[in-house]
Amino acid sequence: MNRLKLFLPLAFFAALAIFLMRGLTLDPNAMPSALLDKTWPVFSLPTIGSTGIVTEKHLHGQKALVNIWATWCVTCRVEHPFLMQLQQQGVTIYGVNYKDKGDEAEQWLREKGNPYRFTIVDADGKLGIDLGVFGAPETYFIDSQGIIRYKHVGDLNERVWNDKLKAVWDQL
Repeated sequence: MNRLKLFLPLAFFAALAIFLMRGLTLDPNAMPSALLDKTWPVFSLPTIGSTGIVTEKHLHGQKALVNIWATWCVTCRVEHPFLMQLQQQGVTIYGVNYKDKGDEAEQWLREKGNPYRFTIVDADGKLGIDLGVFGAPETYFIDSQGIIRYKHVGDLNERVWNDKLKAVWDQL
């Protein structure tokens, strides 16, 4: 019995190693959203370049992408030209400017082009918290009733769109 106790640390270490090795095989982008198949969270926020207020009801009417972005986000800079391409192909895109300065965001859109139908200003990040956002960029696919059907973490680019996301978009 005393000899068996000598192997307990080894058994514990082996179990821990197996647990950690399993984690290495998981896809970090495969993070399910608790909001899938639920309506977009209730909000009432301003938009960039407007004195008006929009609510979740403004997202209803047609399928769309809702892109979480910020000027401080390096990946958002890389993603932006592809969003412009999608918009030119007729994809409806709404923006959520996340924890950013409005004047910098407005300048960004003037300089780089504006792929968004409108951009919601989420300066304090409350909408982001309600969505479960943990970074930018993130993109949500919503149907015409404003129900979240898919969440993509990371940048949208041509490869990701063609290999994975276009099929999701076409199914909406």
